Amino acid sequence: MALFSSLTPVFIAIICVLIGVILKKTGGEKEKGEIKSKPLPRPWVDEDLKDGTDHHLEEEEAEEEWQGLDENVAHVPFFAERYPEDEMIKRSKVFYELLNKRRSVRFLSDEPVPREVIDNVIRTAGTSPSGAHTEPWTFVVVQDPYLKHKIREIVEEEEEINYKKRMGDRWVNDLKRLRTNWIKEYLDTAPYLILIFKQVYGRLPNGKKKTHYYNEISVSIACGILLAALQNAGLYTVTSTPLNCGPQLRVLLQRPANEKLLLLLPVGYPKKDATVPALTRKPLEDIMVVM
Repeated sequence: MALFSSLTPVFIAIICVLIGVILKKTGGEKEKGEIKSKPLPRPWVDEDLKDGTDHHLEEEEAEEEWQGLDENVAHVPFFAERYPEDEMIKRSKVFYELLNKRRSVRFLSDEPVPREVIDNVIRTAGTSPSGAHTEPWTFVVVQDPYLKHKIREIVEEEEEINYKKRMGDRWVNDLKRLRTNWIKEYLDTAPYLILIFKQVYGRLPNGKKKTHYYNEISVSIACGILLAALQNAGLYTVTSTPLNCGPQLRVLLQRPANEKLLLLLPVGYPKKDATVPALTRKPLEDIMVVM
């Protein structure tokens, strides 16, 4: 009994040590789990492009019933033009053949383009559907040589960092076959640069914020329509998403804080010696599923 009493402190000390080891191990495993579950960095996701659909309005604004639209919008009869089936097939085929000629062209001529054409293609993009008809887009057309060059300086400076540090070997290697790099000569030579901004929220007549639902999706659809309109007019571009350049370009172009740069399009005619990669598109059976 005396022996047991003398060993009791030893047993207690051993138990305390074991408990400490177990707790430390559990904590370490938890920490590892947290590290494991931490999402991998995605350098292609520009912080300035994050969708603002979930933008938290101030409480009093969120309770605001009126969003700036008439409560009772008049509905009018809709008359659609309907084509015979053979005409539908013909038109759909002709339009496909036109759009199938669309290519991303990085060698653009400085040959002037009629300004009226640019006005018309942007009008066309403005016909795009949008969440609750908020039309959350701004198309900034830059033709001033000084501004175009400043845009090029900003883009090339950030793109060099992207290629050398942010993008990673896999992404850079994937781009090598397209022979593209951070040098963007077309930003100087193209007669027009069209910068498409998404408005993450709007403003009501009383100055309060107005929700723009699905703003990124809405503006993306408008960009697709714009690309089709440019192709239809015989103009070419390359879709440019200037990673980490949004805030600087927004300030340069004096755009408000509620606008985020989504896409930059240099627009013009291809140079006579322009080349494009010999790429093929997926066949219909690889992109369509009929249920």
